[in-house]
Amino acid sequence: MKERDFDAGRQLQEGESGKYFDYSQKAQWLRAVVLGGNEGLVSATLLMMGAGTHVHETKKVIITGFLGLLAGALSLATAEFVSVYAQVDIVKAQNDRDQREGRVGAKTAAAPSPTQIAVAASVAYLVGGILPLLAAFAIKDQKIRVIVAAATACFSMLVLGNVAAVLGKASVARSCARVLVGGSIEIAVMIGRRKVLEVYGS
Repeated sequence: MKERDFDAGRQLQEGESGKYFDYSQKAQWLRAVVLGGNEGLVSATLLMMGAGTHVHETKKVIITGFLGLLAGALSLATAEFVSVYAQVDIVKAQNDRDQREGRVGAKTAAAPSPTQIAVAASVAYLVGGILPLLAAFAIKDQKIRVIVAAATACFSMLVLGNVAAVLGKASVARSCARVLVGGSIEIAVMIGRRKVLEVYGS
């Protein structure tokens, strides 16, 4: 029964081309791309809105923004590399145990590439963060800059969700909605945090 279900699912993925591809293999680095792109968008948008700094001069904001993006991308790459390597160690240890115990037919789990995932996340962070910075580059008025940054961030989140869904052959609507709502909530929380600190902070 399970074999028939698998064959049916495989035929659906083969489609007219007759070639089978397991799209779950893309899950690890697609996750990193969505995480990096979303975090870069949020960080740059908050900066353009003045939520991350009290510097409002356009030139200083842009310079600060690019430096912040580089630091954020390196930080994210390091975090992804370390965390994914922990997963790799677990997968390898389990495979070794299966071999030592002589488990016949045990499927060898594939270990993700920490380097590939770290690079994917950091590049996506930079690309996502640059978009709001470029959109607000020539805008001196703080209010207009906030509107442009917010609009650019929302559009970019939709694009990010769409790209992830298309590459992973998943639902475009769900992916776009998830990235947009998640990113918007993160921005709202950070802005709220800033307001609280302004009111009750020393």
